[in-house]
Amino acid sequence: MSTFLLEIGLEEVPAHLVTSSENQLIERTRNFLAEHRLTVGAINPYSTPRRLAVELTDVAEKSESLSEEKRGPSIERAKDANGEWTKAAMGFARGQGATPDDFETRDGYVWLTKHTEGVPAKDILVKIGGEVVSEMKFSTYMKWANNAFLYVRPIRWLVALFDKEVVDFHVLDVQTGRVTRGHRFLSNEHVEISSADDYVSTLESASVIVDAEARKNAIRSQLTAIAKQNNWSLELDTDAAQDLLEEVNNIVEWPTAFAGTFDKKYLEIPDEVLITSMREHQRFFFVTNHDGKLLPHFLSVRNGNQEHLDNVIAGNEKVLVARLEDAEFFYKEDQTKTIADYMEKVKKLVFHEKIGTVYEHMQRTGVLAQALAQSLNFDEQQLSNVSRAAEIYKFDLMTGMVGEFDELQGIMGEHYAKLFGENPAVAAAIKEHYMPTSATGKIAESDIGAVLAVADKLDAIVTFFAADLTPSGSNDPYGLRRAATGIVRTLQEKNWHIALKPVLTQFAQSQGEVAAADITAVLEFILDRVRKLTLDDGVRQDLVSAGVSRSGNTDVVYLIDRINVLAAHSKDNDFRDVIESLTRVDRLAVKQLTNDSVDPSLFENDAEKELYQATYALNLSHLVKEGADDVYTTLAGLQSPISTYFEATMVNTENAAVKNNRYAQLNVIHRLISELGDLEQIVIK
Repeated sequence: MSTFLLEIGLEEVPAHLVTSSENQLIERTRNFLAEHRLTVGAINPYSTPRRLAVELTDVAEKSESLSEEKRGPSIERAKDANGEWTKAAMGFARGQGATPDDFETRDGYVWLTKHTEGVPAKDILVKIGGEVVSEMKFSTYMKWANNAFLYVRPIRWLVALFDKEVVDFHVLDVQTGRVTRGHRFLSNEHVEISSADDYVSTLESASVIVDAEARKNAIRSQLTAIAKQNNWSLELDTDAAQDLLEEVNNIVEWPTAFAGTFDKKYLEIPDEVLITSMREHQRFFFVTNHDGKLLPHFLSVRNGNQEHLDNVIAGNEKVLVARLEDAEFFYKEDQTKTIADYMEKVKKLVFHEKIGTVYEHMQRTGVLAQALAQSLNFDEQQLSNVSRAAEIYKFDLMTGMVGEFDELQGIMGEHYAKLFGENPAVAAAIKEHYMPTSATGKIAESDIGAVLAVADKLDAIVTFFAADLTPSGSNDPYGLRRAATGIVRTLQEKNWHIALKPVLTQFAQSQGEVAAADITAVLEFILDRVRKLTLDDGVRQDLVSAGVSRSGNTDVVYLIDRINVLAAHSKDNDFRDVIESLTRVDRLAVKQLTNDSVDPSLFENDAEKELYQATYALNLSHLVKEGADDVYTTLAGLQSPISTYFEATMVNTENAAVKNNRYAQLNVIHRLISELGDLEQIVIK
């Protein structure tokens, strides 16, 4: 069987786009093969900063043949009174590339069996340029020459080989061939590939490792060897280290790792600053001793070999020292001022032109944070810490260090707050108020930090909604969806049962026009994040919809709890019976909502008495406090008396007093059911 190679040669693709672009190429190729019914043994991905490639092994000689049965018009429509084929029949035959002689008749219709012969593999693969390469989509595009065509970076060459034969097609004016590019300075620029099977070995001889995973493993191995040789500790398994490893892998074609050094005096600067300077700005890996203490050394990778490596090391050390000199200057300079000095500057810092300053945002956040803290029964010391943290938590934005290294906002705030004598709990909250920084990021650990984080995000959502700056479609320039997700995740992680509706309603009323948002819309926006998080956890859509409905005062932790409870009990043998009984009660009760007390003297049968005995002692608030599972278990226990009740009782009786009493009885159960959501939305299977 044959091998096919496709290589798209490009100008250097940004590191963060290489892997995603390669994945897209593989997915499009897989769909292309499926559409054309061409089977292959394996689809092997290859990529470097200058190329995206795919290798298809064991390619079938031709696509699979296809036989399809097509039903045509009924026999009555296919033939006229004289038994001749009608226009409908003739049209059907032409549309299928056949004649009426090919018709079969059965089941009252005419049928055609359409057989499509397999197409030679080469005739299919020649289409990959137009159907795969040209159809690639990217988050970043470039336009070159006079072409209207857009691509991640300009296409400079194309290789398409079916075994040893060139598959002839072009994209714009770039024609396929067998000539690729080797390493920019370690090989001849133009390298000929004799056969598709020789792709990896040919480029390796030209100092290019095209297998991204093999290249990454080489980098990892080299870095680890240097660290071991010097008795350094190197952590490569953290998320940050993995991200850096991926980035470095996507900027080199022939990796060579090396170690550099900087002056010990810079170790007086906070570790976070040093690590940020190395990792974020220079793509360096930091090292520590075996006790976790940062060392004045770094590891990096060049795109080349060992030749003149000393010069490379010296150059990288020089660049790093320049960054560290800046950091040292800002660190010392920042300590000559006070938090009060920085807060004066914060007062002039614009949060958003339609909303106001950062200082005003902080003041509103303080109001919300206090309301949240009080609802959580924080003690006096905690309330005091919340208040102080809210007063200063953005001060570090005006420091020179954060101005230079904006990735350190919050981190430097905590560090400087400690240096300026602030309570450690307040200092920690300054860092934690940004958390989580991503959909799956770490949640604030301290209660003070978590309250501040929730309050900060709530104010942002409310004020942006009030300013009519809401997300639209996939467009969310202010990160409000991320903020809402952070709120939900924080409340859930902390298991904080907070009724958001009254808190936000009171907040909006107290803050005037800047917070005059539609609170119902704000709460629905937050509930959308509840929906997404629970759906992402694999909960059925109907159960999520049921659990989120009738959200009451919007205690998101309780809402998530009842969604999960419904999901867990949906596997019970009696789930169908329970839900059917409860929804029957619900449908009737909503026709005549009432809070009237039930009068046992008006009962006319034992079933009414039995249901009353099962429900009269139920304490709704207590059950809810115990959790959604207790609510469900209690309701499930009512299934039998409810069924008996409806067998023996006509709710809409002519006696008005009896009828109203029965509706009062049903409403007792309805109020309990509402604490599980809208069960009508559950699809019974």
